[in-house]
Amino acid sequence: MVLTHQQRIERLRERQSELAFWTNRKAIDLDQWHFQGKPLALRCPWPTRDGVVDITHPWVAVPDDWPLEHTRLELDLGGECLLRLHYGDSTSDTYGLDPNHRRFPLGRRGFTVHAEGAARLPFGAPHPDPRIAYARLCWIEPDLEALIRRLTLVAQAAEALGENEVVAPLLACAEAAFYGLDWPSATGAYLARVAASGRQRQIWTPPLDLEPAPEGLGDRHIASVRAATEQLKSCLRSLRRRYAPQGAVALTGHAHLDLAWLWPMAETRHKATRSFHTIINLMDRYPDFRFNQSSAALYDFVEQDDPALFARIKDKTAGGQWETIGGMWVEPDTNMPTGESLVRQLLYGQRYFERKFGERHTVCWLPDSFGFSPALPQILRLAGIDSFCTTKMNWSETNKMPYDLFWWEGLDGSRVLAHSFDNPAGGYNADLGSSAVIHTWRNFRGKHHYPESLLSFGYGDGGGGPTEEMIERQRALADFPAVPTLRSTKVSTFFRDVHDSASTERLPVWLGEMYLELHRGTLTSQGGIK
Repeated sequence: MVLTHQQRIERLRERQSELAFWTNRKAIDLDQWHFQGKPLALRCPWPTRDGVVDITHPWVAVPDDWPLEHTRLELDLGGECLLRLHYGDSTSDTYGLDPNHRRFPLGRRGFTVHAEGAARLPFGAPHPDPRIAYARLCWIEPDLEALIRRLTLVAQAAEALGENEVVAPLLACAEAAFYGLDWPSATGAYLARVAASGRQRQIWTPPLDLEPAPEGLGDRHIASVRAATEQLKSCLRSLRRRYAPQGAVALTGHAHLDLAWLWPMAETRHKATRSFHTIINLMDRYPDFRFNQSSAALYDFVEQDDPALFARIKDKTAGGQWETIGGMWVEPDTNMPTGESLVRQLLYGQRYFERKFGERHTVCWLPDSFGFSPALPQILRLAGIDSFCTTKMNWSETNKMPYDLFWWEGLDGSRVLAHSFDNPAGGYNADLGSSAVIHTWRNFRGKHHYPESLLSFGYGDGGGGPTEEMIERQRALADFPAVPTLRSTKVSTFFRDVHDSASTERLPVWLGEMYLELHRGTLTSQGGIK
């Protein structure tokens, strides 16, 4: 029987899901937690859900035989937290802990844990069951994770590319990589690893006397993983020579954060601090990573709440990794405010960024505002801004916005260069992978005028930002055939490149208001109208 492409994709995903049970060679549960200074056992609920709480662990030691570079701290403490790892001297690492950021590298073999948390989920909803769900040290298998990552990207690419002739040989590359794996085959060892999976429990209940999961893969297993990964890389690169990249996408990390939405303003400040610590740590580990964040108000909060973090942001901005953007105090609604209000958004925003970071902005960044006033191009140009980026017009219910790279002309004839990207895998909060970049390029209607689209990636709306996995996927996609070429960039650089190209003379023009046919009736305090 000949399998269809979709059947082969499903088989690939099923097999790679089994590999994932072996990504931790060893794991040690951590107990002895304290909540507000009082003992709290692992997996026990929080005694209170009110306000910001302290969750601590007195000392964690990495076993002597574990390689530190392959050791991770994995935590679900029951809410969003600011996590500090103190190493016994004046050094520490600080991270944001949330449902999308739960695994952390370690700087030393011994440390204490201090988390400041709130019993909330990223979109602001109260956590229904805050508890220390898990806390463990893990010895990971990075080679196996790299193989799983590429297999995941192959499955995504094959599905997104549809009927493209590269799909069959692309899937064959992944299937061939599986053939060479030397894998533990003893029934007991296999069952002990997969016993906790939801799919397994649908067909089998593990006996109470099941032996604990054995230690991870042996040397010969890891050797076969490395060989399979190299074989897959080689096969993908060979295909790339036959099936050249289709299109180009410029990437920028992002952590969209509404200042006032589903949580108190105090929580906005906490979210900003958590998100920005996460980004700084990723920048330290990935020098080619680029990230943008708008809203002078957020930087003002962080400057007040965590001056040391603010200083690090200034350093990363000066080094070109971190991009302040937007030129506005916040990302405002542009339908209801008066012209004077919009002018002050830009006046106070541009003044702040010039005073604190030494530059004014040239790009207005409003990915999530609910439509755009026809007066805005004139106001932007008078504030020194010549470019505009949003994705919100893709949400219109009836009339699709005809352009995604165009001149936006206001009431007085002022024009700004406008760009919008249409990514079905998360929009401006892209979950970076094959699907996001392929569909973003495919949906880019301006490709006939300019050969590259922009795409921002990272968890957002409630902050958080990109993950290590997203950045590693970007690197892995460099080997893939028929997938757009990717480069990290600053948003302002992308727009400057478009401005400098000859294509701007041929771009279409949108006159007047950009009206969003969605979210009507939301600009009210009356719940019934909403």
